[in-house]
Amino acid sequence: MATDTSEQNISSALGSYGNLSTDDKLAFLWYVYTKMGTSVTPAAPGAASDEIVEGLFNQVKELSHEEQLDVQRKIIESQDSLISREYGAFSENSKLYFWYRLAQGMEAGTIIPMPENYQPSGGVTALLSQIESMEFEQQITLLRKAVVDAGAEAKSGAEI
Repeated sequence: MATDTSEQNISSALGSYGNLSTDDKLAFLWYVYTKMGTSVTPAAPGAASDEIVEGLFNQVKELSHEEQLDVQRKIIESQDSLISREYGAFSENSKLYFWYRLAQGMEAGTIIPMPENYQPSGGVTALLSQIESMEFEQQITLLRKAVVDAGAEAKSGAEI
């Protein structure tokens, strides 16, 4: 019975996440990773290909802040771009780790930070409340499902 409730909670939260605008999705991920980031990484130990994720993170880090934001939007919207395709080829755990690294970069100032005067929308606030009431495993499942469909499909050989 608890499993049904758990799946309903995750499904409901995913529906709420899906209804957010692109920028609200980015804000939600940032808030979640700043609140539970240290818990996310151990949840995907070693399975997240650290070197590959670091390579993509470093590509993003080298861009201007405006380009960094554009890249994040393209990934969330599954738009076709080289970085979005590289992200799309990641495993679920590597995708989780990539967003964690972006949140770390935002805190360090190497990735475009949240605007100082940013106020989360009602949808973001409600979703944050919803995820805070979940058990840790539900939170990780929700995050994994939220980021797994982002990114573009890899292209074959010559089309890369």
